[in-house]
Amino acid sequence: MEYTNLNIRTSKETKAAAEKIFDELGINTSTAFNIFLKAVIRENGLPFDMRVESPNAETIAAIEEGRKIAHDPNVKGYTSIEELRAALGL
Repeated sequence: MEYTNLNIRTSKETKAAAEKIFDELGINTSTAFNIFLKAVIRENGLPFDMRVESPNAETIAAIEEGRKIAHDPNVKGYTSIEELRAALGL
């Protein structure tokens, strides 16, 4: 089997954090990347889900309600946690 080099760029912090985990697993970075690449081949794609999380209708409605409340001058606001607790009777 012929081998080749693979160069990647990442932050020092990411590399160090990953190497710490690889060390705990008893493997080095090269082995970890080979495992990843073989999983990509096996799955014929990334071996994990990649998606943009979208809020559901209930969450979207809650966000909109919060925005309306935040901009409604008739809604009572509080300047401290103590003032809010007093209003709640706590």
